[in-house]
Amino acid sequence: MTELIVPRRFCGPPDSGNGGWTAGALAALDDADAPDDHCGSWPPIEVSLRQPPPLDTPLDVTAEAGVTTASFGGAPIATAHRVDRALAEVDPVDPDAAAAASSSYPGHTFHPFPTCFACGTAREEADGLRIFPGPVGEGADGERVAAPWTPHPSLHEDWHTYVDEHPRASVAVTWAALDCIGGWAGDLTERLMVLGRMTARIDDLPVIGEPHVVVGEGRGRDGRKTFTASTLYDADGRVVATAEHTWIAVDPALFGGRAPSSD
Repeated sequence: MTELIVPRRFCGPPDSGNGGWTAGALAALDDADAPDDHCGSWPPIEVSLRQPPPLDTPLDVTAEAGVTTASFGGAPIATAHRVDRALAEVDPVDPDAAAAASSSYPGHTFHPFPTCFACGTAREEADGLRIFPGPVGEGADGERVAAPWTPHPSLHEDWHTYVDEHPRASVAVTWAALDCIGGWAGDLTERLMVLGRMTARIDDLPVIGEPHVVVGEGRGRDGRKTFTASTLYDADGRVVATAEHTWIAVDPALFGGRAPSSD
């Protein structure tokens, strides 16, 4: 039986895993058809988060009938399976516009989870992604946000064989980079939400030290659910990866977060 551990570095809320990193780490275990170098693309994989992923805790991982499940104490934490559908990419944003937008990141004023690995303002560059998306106007499906991101050397993974000399970030980190920007493109400033489902397609792995742009877009709301999407672009404007999300509004007290109305 395979095990999956979410190290504390990759938290979202203070006491549970970042949803994108956890989802990506589970998706990476479905590697039967994944490329053995960075040039191929991983098929779209959908991950549903059933419970907050515990930190520094071995999760049992099983695969049956095309579904990979991470469990703790017999209870499912997350499930992953491949999907046969296209993901609609978010239109690109110029790097300069993304950098300017980042200065208007709402998380600088209010952040429910400032220690979040992906978008937390309390994380240092060598420890978190520090992806701080700000508004860049309306897109075809809703408000768009964007941020620059340069993968730090501490994010380097070394279990893939590369066809060039460029070190790259891991699959899990790539999913994390696509995660929280969706929440900020949705209504995270209005109500506390956590990631419930994420579907991602990776065309490449981001190069360490190379500037990237992450773009997010709101795609509607239905009761407690908010729908968003995000796309990661490299320095040449090529799509690195893209994702779609479903967010669930939650009680802040259950996740150690601050309500948007808090001071």
